[in-house]
Amino acid sequence: MRAVDSVSVVCAGLGLTPEDVGRLGAVFGKSADYAGGTVSPLLCHMLDTAAVAELLFDHYLAPTQCDLLDSLSGGQGRRFLAWLCGVHDIGKATPAFQRIDGASLQALRRAGLSWPVSVTAETTRRWRHDLAGGKILHTVLPAAAWTPEHVDWVWPLAAGHHGTFPNAGVFVSRDALGMGHGHRSAVWADTQRQLLEVFTAAVGYGDLKSVCPTARPSRSQQLGLSGIVVMADWIASDETHFEGLGSLDAVSMAKSRSRASKSWTELRLDGGWKRMPVPSDEDVWTHVEVRTPRASQAMVLRAAREMAAPGLLILEAPMGEGKTKGGLGALEILAARWGASGAFIGMPTQATSDPMYSHVRRWMARFQPGSEDTAVLLHGKRAFNREWRALTSPTAPDPDAKFRSVDAGQDPADGDCRECHGPAQWLLGPKRGLLGHSVVGTIDQLLHAATRTRHVMLRALGLAGKVVLLDEVHAADVYMSQFLLEGLRWLGQARVPVILMSATLPPAQRQALASAYMAGALNEPDHTADLPEPAGYPCVTTACAQDNRPVYRAYEAKTWRDDIPVRIAHLPEPPPKKQAEDRYYEQPVEALLSEELADGGVALIIRNTVTRAQRTYRHLRHIYGPDVRILHGQLTTADRAKRTETLLSRLGPGQTDRGLLIVIATQVAEQSFDIDADLLITDLAPIDLLLQRIGRLHRHQGTQRPARLTAPQVFVTGYTSADDGAAPRFEYAAEQYIYGRYPLLRTATLLHAATQWNIPSSIPTLVAEGYDRRSASSWPHQTETALQEWDTKKRERQENADRYVLTRSGEWGSRTLAGLHYAATRTTDEEQLSALVRDGEDSIEAILLIRDGDQYTTLAGVLLGPGGAVDDDQLESVTGCLLRLPTKLTEYAVPLAPLPTWRGHSLLKHMRVLTLNPDLAASLGPYEITYDREFGLTAAPISAKQWDSPHARRNFVEYQ
Repeated sequence: MRAVDSVSVVCAGLGLTPEDVGRLGAVFGKSADYAGGTVSPLLCHMLDTAAVAELLFDHYLAPTQCDLLDSLSGGQGRRFLAWLCGVHDIGKATPAFQRIDGASLQALRRAGLSWPVSVTAETTRRWRHDLAGGKILHTVLPAAAWTPEHVDWVWPLAAGHHGTFPNAGVFVSRDALGMGHGHRSAVWADTQRQLLEVFTAAVGYGDLKSVCPTARPSRSQQLGLSGIVVMADWIASDETHFEGLGSLDAVSMAKSRSRASKSWTELRLDGGWKRMPVPSDEDVWTHVEVRTPRASQAMVLRAAREMAAPGLLILEAPMGEGKTKGGLGALEILAARWGASGAFIGMPTQATSDPMYSHVRRWMARFQPGSEDTAVLLHGKRAFNREWRALTSPTAPDPDAKFRSVDAGQDPADGDCRECHGPAQWLLGPKRGLLGHSVVGTIDQLLHAATRTRHVMLRALGLAGKVVLLDEVHAADVYMSQFLLEGLRWLGQARVPVILMSATLPPAQRQALASAYMAGALNEPDHTADLPEPAGYPCVTTACAQDNRPVYRAYEAKTWRDDIPVRIAHLPEPPPKKQAEDRYYEQPVEALLSEELADGGVALIIRNTVTRAQRTYRHLRHIYGPDVRILHGQLTTADRAKRTETLLSRLGPGQTDRGLLIVIATQVAEQSFDIDADLLITDLAPIDLLLQRIGRLHRHQGTQRPARLTAPQVFVTGYTSADDGAAPRFEYAAEQYIYGRYPLLRTATLLHAATQWNIPSSIPTLVAEGYDRRSASSWPHQTETALQEWDTKKRERQENADRYVLTRSGEWGSRTLAGLHYAATRTTDEEQLSALVRDGEDSIEAILLIRDGDQYTTLAGVLLGPGGAVDDDQLESVTGCLLRLPTKLTEYAVPLAPLPTWRGHSLLKHMRVLTLNPDLAASLGPYEITYDREFGLTAAPISAKQWDSPHARRNFVEYQ
């Protein structure tokens, strides 16, 4: 039977009677309300979805995904995908679904399809058409001579196309619901079987038996295939291009292909890189803008070329070594070798994602000119990124306006793309960001793909055809690591190449990451990787599965510059003292700077909390005036961006006019902050983070420094050492809330006898000792007690994460997707998902605006419209006022809401507003909030007496 024939011709070719054809035509797939005003037969939507799947195969899927489909189907991957996607809605051919549209009731009855009065709204709710579809395939395919092995992995693709995968046990408890049991059950069963047979013939198969796969994909590959089914369904639900056809006579595969083609042209879904030759090293260096590659950069390219199969590549190199360019070069080689169509590049924070997005777009412009505008920036506040906004329009219509029958979640936070420019509009809807071929975002996006959330298959699809690169991978804490390890298992099983980069990766963490990836690649849940220990630093370790055997290799290279001896000294922290003035705490720092900066120079002071940073700044500002700068997380986005840009321009590579400058910062200076300091004063932190901070010291060659600062010096503070040899006392917040006592004791041990570290060669040894619980401690008893407390908290955090990771404990060896969502979480929006994969206290972002009477003004002095209305010219000033509030304010900030005039604004409708009086102050719960353009946000407690005063409450009501 030719695939272009109309459905009526196909029915005749299969020997169906007019009565049979009448029943097939009466079963609707979309009601008139959801099909442009005309009811649409179920076969119409099935063929539309199949036609979209063909276009996905031809123009969207990565070569590696097409190869997988061919391997499953004896070389018929395109046709097989069309069939998989088209059968997703077969469950609509049940009384439980057909009863929902009263307008079609008479047509169904005339065709001989009816149901008993027991089929009610409750039946419809319990026997949804996705579940019913799984049941029908579970029943019909074995009768068509499909083997149980393939029936078992195919039926969940239909049963899970609305976002969650049920267990097969649901069919037992609900077998009698909605299937029309009784005197008409045989008619319904025949109709369901005939629908499948007609659809199968229409897409070009001889019969249902001939569709049976020749191989079974891994569970991870099944999840990616499920994502294709969902994607095809959502696209085929476009009311504009896939309107109802009314009659079965008008339905054909040719018609569906024509409709799909028109829709595809409008969607502009980019096809990514497709098949490409493996680039030469010379081409790679041109693309990443490296004139003379360093030995470590050449090493990572060699490792990428020598990998025996798609696998894991771990690049460890010092801060400032050029890991990013080396990693992008390796990514390009792996993509060409293994048929990937793009990349996901994950960064630790939104602040580090934005500059990486700019970097990647420049690389893409050299790599594939014109492709850079299709790159997607993916994090919760991308709408406030100027480069991203230049590619998108905040005033365009909702991307889902034409897809009302799609269960696509919440409204997107972004608008349409400008016509024929920027990423495709469809990708801006919720849950779809990873479906872009080149994506830069926070590591959270990959962690979300390892959560048991609805439509997780779309995230799996978004990663399936890419090379994944994760930077600063050491930054994942105990809780986040559970999702990272789970994600690596699924990526390994899907044979997705992964690049991990870090300057300070503990050996145990390296082993855990490789073990997780290889457990997936080898389908061995308890696999422990036998990685060779790198003999040098920088180094690369690779792991892959060749012929189902593990292959591990290690590479070493010489760093691009010789070791720098860094002097290490302890700057004692004054013991806590009630009502002490700033000078009491800051006098040691003041005295040190007075001596070390006598001839000028640049000092970087890193504090563990904003409060400590502000206190240091407040004190030193009185002494050094404008030569003191502060940078932390409680500045508005505009103030922080401007301050960062100023510091980078003054202290970046090649800068000579540095003068005297004292920079006070929090952890924002730990990573992806390319400044060069002559002197470092830092609070104590775990050893890997402490080394990251040292990476800002004497970072660039050729920098002119004062004579007394030509040798790098680090002064570590934030703790006090007892004279009697007792364990040190740490700054309270660092010990209790940020890092924990055990890792601080381990670092203090390394500092206790140290006077000098050789950077970078000492880094691997220091990190290994800092995280090796067998290493000697200067305070063994206290360290052992702290370790026990640490392990207890670690187990608690792991157990908390286990409630949300994608695979239930003990079920990693499962071969199908059945039961994957045994307890699915309903979390959907970006803020909720980020809280799910990060175990910190909840915090809230708000836009700070000044209110004076009825007028609203931004902190930059831009007067807004009536009621705070915002036009396009004012938008950047408004978004520049965004700030993440301290966690202690969270419970009081929850009631904050957008201004009423923002309800229809695509970017601002979900943004909370904290209004300040003209003095830039406000009351929020029991706190007095103030914002200073230089100092940042402060939140001082209001005494109970003050809070109970009428003035305080009136102030809160008036300005909120």
